[in-house]
Amino acid sequence: MLYASADYRVQMYDILDSQLATAQQELQKELHSLEERGALRGQLKAAEQMALIGFTQRLEELVVNAVHIQECVPEQLELKKSLYSQLDGLLGDDTVVASSTSTFMPSLYSEGLRRRQQMLVAHPLSPPYFIPLVEIVPAPWTTAEAVERTRLLMLSLGQRPVMLKLEIEGFATNRIQYAILNEVWRLVGSGILSVADVDRVLSQGLGLRYALLGSLETAHLNAPGGVADYFQRFGSEISAVSATYGPTPNTQAEAGTLEEIARQCEALVPLETLGQRRATRDAFLTQLAKLKKQFE
Repeated sequence: MLYASADYRVQMYDILDSQLATAQQELQKELHSLEERGALRGQLKAAEQMALIGFTQRLEELVVNAVHIQECVPEQLELKKSLYSQLDGLLGDDTVVASSTSTFMPSLYSEGLRRRQQMLVAHPLSPPYFIPLVEIVPAPWTTAEAVERTRLLMLSLGQRPVMLKLEIEGFATNRIQYAILNEVWRLVGSGILSVADVDRVLSQGLGLRYALLGSLETAHLNAPGGVADYFQRFGSEISAVSATYGPTPNTQAEAGTLEEIARQCEALVPLETLGQRRATRDAFLTQLAKLKKQFE
């Protein structure tokens, strides 16, 4: 949908015809729904965007004249390795292959391949139609040209790429997100805060700042002399509090804490209403994106 909104011709590939048929139905439904709500991205109408999207079960057809392939297969390393091995024998010189993975560093599935210099990660945040961030992560052998082409392509979609100079587990977003999740796990598991209150710290506090400013710019604005002054003033406090965090929680082994967190989360948003809550989130993000443009 993002690529079609920017007037690119798109081919969707899957090994199952049933998956492609379902995707086609969902795309039709979603594009027209966005159009009716005035939230459709790009200058083309929904029907015009849909006309740009084709479907195929043949990798040989997928790669013809392709300038960019966005790989979105399940997060199974062996499956990715198999797919990239197949693509390696089909790609021309001008096709960049970008994975949407949030888990695997690109070196894990591209090492040893003939076209490995054309492979990288372009990790979007969910839902990417409403959240513009894309993390571009090169493998050690990815060319600078492939990275720059991907950056420019993301900008042409209206996305906001960030460039990791080196690959690292978890990339940037998940490393920061996991640090937050680990601490809220501790706070709930220790009985210090409820799920509702610990989430309110973000939704009614830090998140309001971070919707406009990053954590470092926030610190920069929070001291008279900027970020250097901030860490001079509060650096010892940051170190002292950080030293109390303790070991990283084992979120799979701590079944009691997980059960309690799940109970409270499901009381706040019952499982049968998750779809409705996601729709509310997406509507909010649509309006927030419009508001943010006024401050860019």
